[in-house]
Parts: sequence; structure tokens; C-alpha cells
Amino acid sequence: MDLRGKTLCASGFHTPRRGTIDVLDDVLIEIDGSGVITAIHRHGDPNYRTIRYTRDMSGELVTLPPGSYLLPGFVDLHVHAPQYPQLGDALDVPLEVWLQKYTFPLEAKYEDVAFARRVYGLLVDDLLANGTTTALYFATIHQEATRVLVDTCLEKGQRALIGKVAMDNADECPDYYRDASPQAALEGTRALIDYVRGHPDNGDGRVLPVVTPRFIPSCTDATLEGLGAVARECGCHVQTHCSESDWAHGYVLARHGMTDTESLDRFGLLGRRTVLAHANFLTERDMETVWTRQAAVAHCPLSNAYFANAVFPLRAALEKGLHVGLGTDISGGPSASMLENSRGAILVSRMLQSGVDPNLPAAARSTFGSAQIDFRDAFYIATTGGGIALDLPVGQFTPGYQFDAVVVDTEAEKGTIRLFQDRDKGEGVLQKIIYTASRPNLATTWVGGQQV
Repeated sequence: MDLRGKTLCASGFHTPRRGTIDVLDDVLIEIDGSGVITAIHRHGDPNYRTIRYTRDMSGELVTLPPGSYLLPGFVDLHVHAPQYPQLGDALDVPLEVWLQKYTFPLEAKYEDVAFARRVYGLLVDDLLANGTTTALYFATIHQEATRVLVDTCLEKGQRALIGKVAMDNADECPDYYRDASPQAALEGTRALIDYVRGHPDNGDGRVLPVVTPRFIPSCTDATLEGLGAVARECGCHVQTHCSESDWAHGYVLARHGMTDTESLDRFGLLGRRTVLAHANFLTERDMETVWTRQAAVAHCPLSNAYFANAVFPLRAALEKGLHVGLGTDISGGPSASMLENSRGAILVSRMLQSGVDPNLPAAARSTFGSAQIDFRDAFYIATTGGGIALDLPVGQFTPGYQFDAVVVDTEAEKGTIRLFQDRDKGEGVLQKIIYTASRPNLATTWVGGQQV
């Protein structure tokens, strides 16, 4: 159902500020013709009953059925779109082996546009069905295949930020899969930016271009410097990997004599619209730099367990005021579900705080200190935090924001949520959704007020 120009009566949850869950009880959400929230009316507000009655009589009122709860659409800050065919594969080797043996050969196949069209169609459909209304995508080096991803997101209605990957370092990229030169990498980036911005079906800017150096090991200094200049010229978002693993972090230290964060900053790639994937090995100075530049981190808890050799200190970053959102890191992370990744964020935070060596006494098992988060923080980074990271009006139900939302049907026949009327109320319902909901519970997804 198209909700543009209508009023939705719904119960649900959002978290406009970290640590605070706003419980929505039969609120009226007014949505304009372009899919933007114009007003929210609550019980007790002046004219609530009058507005509800008037909208109902005019046929403009849509009411969610009992047992359904409205959540903001999920914002996935880190997706490798071409890696979807290997989701769940090859998770038993180090990152540098995984890239060379499995990932680069797969990504090279996107020279075949028909292959790209088939995979990208499945991916976008599946992410929307999982409630992901906004995705930040790495594509491949291929211009035509990346344009297919742009077309697919526009056709299916997903809000997306898409970058043609730049990677030209012959020492770290195979001969069969890399940009031929810094010039080729920069020209390809500019061409994709022009394609996205000039697309006849993208008048509302639902898809945005992203400057995308894969990560420092895959790029020459000339390309990194050039991409920094392109980012300044176009005002685009920037995405890259930052200090993901021991190997990646150590490689940059050896090559540049400084950390990823310091190096990206000197190339002009660190700014308000920069999203750094992983960032597990940020030093205190790095974290200060990221905070100063108002850049963001895409926390990828599931993939970090396989490839990072570390746990990102999410709570410390949030308490410092860093912009942090959640990423699935398809396919380094084996799940396309933001709910599963939310659970992963909670789980790894508890392990970081408690420590994991059973041979040590409890008091000596952890040296990190306070690190644990709960379902509130996980929900925050999966929604509002992602919107803030991208500097976009998404992730919460606030006037002026896009109506991007997912309906959770807690009574779905094949669902996995079990609510008990005598005990599950308020935030307790959200907690059960975060911990126990599965894809059958996700009934409807809207992007900009349009059902997708």
C-alpha cells in the first residue's frame, strides 16, 4: 500500500536519542505526497480524536492490525553487493587469503552484466524483505555492472548509496581484477557519480554516489590522493575499510608509517560524510581524529568475529560521541539480517567486557572495562545511528524525516516471536523483537512511504 498523502495509525518504537526508546501507542503519522513525515499525533495531544476521525472519514487513515508494530527501516552501513553469492562461504581463512582466493575471483565475474543483474536483483529483494530500507554498497570496478546496481535499487525502491570500487595497486590486486591506472580509477569514479546524479529515475535522490577506495592496501597513493580531490569536488559520501584486521592495520603502518585513520585524513578522505568500515584497531588518537572530522564507523560485529581478530569498542565510541551505525558486511558477515547483526553487536560487547579465557579468574579475565551494550544501543545503531552516520533524514519517526519503515507482525504463523500479554509490554515487546524476530515476522517494508 502506498502511504504517501495518507495518515498511518500504528504502535511501535523508535530511538531518536541513544539510550531512550520512544514507545509509540496508536500514534497518527502524517505522510506527505513525497513520503516525508509531516506530523505525529499522540494520545492526549490536542485534536487527536478529531484528526483520527477526519482522516478515517476521508479514507486517508490506514491502521495496522493488532499484534503489528512499526519500526524505522534498518540502515545497513556496509554491504559488498557483488559478494552475495558467497554469503556463508569461505569463512575459515584469514582476510588476505579470503580476498585473493575467493573474493576477487567472484567480483571479477561482474564483467558479465547479465550475472550482475541476476545477483543484484536477488540481493535487493532479500534486503528489503529483511527490513533494510537504506544500504551503503560497495560494488566492483566494473562501470556497467555498477550501473546495474543503481538501476536495480531505483527499480525496486530501495534507498541506496553506491560506489564503484577503486583498486589499482598491482602489489595487492590481481592482474585480472584491478583498475588499470590511477587515471582509470578516478575517471571511473567520476563517470559513476555522473550516472547516478543524471539518472532520469533518480530525481528525488533516492540513490546517491559514493567515492569508494576499497582500502589503502588495494590503492596506490596517487589514487588515494585523487579520490580525496574528487570527494571535495563532488561533495559525495566516502566509504572505505579502516584498520579492519591485524594484517590490514599492520600493512598500512608498514607502508605509510601511520595508521589507516591518519593516512586517510592526509589524503582528504575523512570528513562528515565518510563511513569507515570496521575500525577495530583505532588508537585513542585515531578515535579523536574520527570524532573531530565527524566521520562515522560501520560496526560489523559478525564479520569482525571471522576476519578482524578483535572486537570494536562500540560502547566507548558511542560514549565519546562518535557517529556509529551497524553493517552486515555481506559476505564477510554470513547474515543479511540486521536483526541478527544487532544480536551479534550485543553478544560481542558482553564478551569484550567479560573476557573469554576460562583459565583466568573472573576478576582477571577482562582488562577492557565497561563495554557491554543492550538491545537499546543495538536498535539505535541499526536505525537512528545509521541515519546520522550518513547525514540523511532516515532511521526515526520524526517530522521532516523520510517515512522508511518495517512492520513486525508478532503473530505471523511462521514467525519466531512469542509474546505473553501478562508480561510483555512497552520496551519489553521491542526487546523480544530484537532478540527473537525472524524474516517471517517482517510483514511490510516502506521506503519514502511506498511499499517495496
